[in-house]
Amino acid sequence: MSNIRPVSDLRNYIDVLNACREEAPVYLTKKGRGKYVLMDIEDYEKIKATLKLMAHIEEGEKSAREDGWISMEDIESTFGL
Repeated sequence: MSNIRPVSDLRNYIDVLNACREEAPVYLTKKGRGKYVLMDIEDYEKIKATLKLMAHIEEGEKSAREDGWISMEDIESTFGL
């Protein structure tokens, strides 16, 4: 279940930080609408790494669509495998 709190709860920031656990972000609302997210830094770093990896995969797929795929034989000969 989501942990949703008003931004005014930051007056007792220790409680809010304690509620922020791995894979359990705290969503903060302002004037009744979602505005901020507090999350474990390891989760944040995982998300950043995942997005970076996905961007590289998309870049490779785009290159393959435009320039064609490299055969396994070409890879083996290039790297001496």
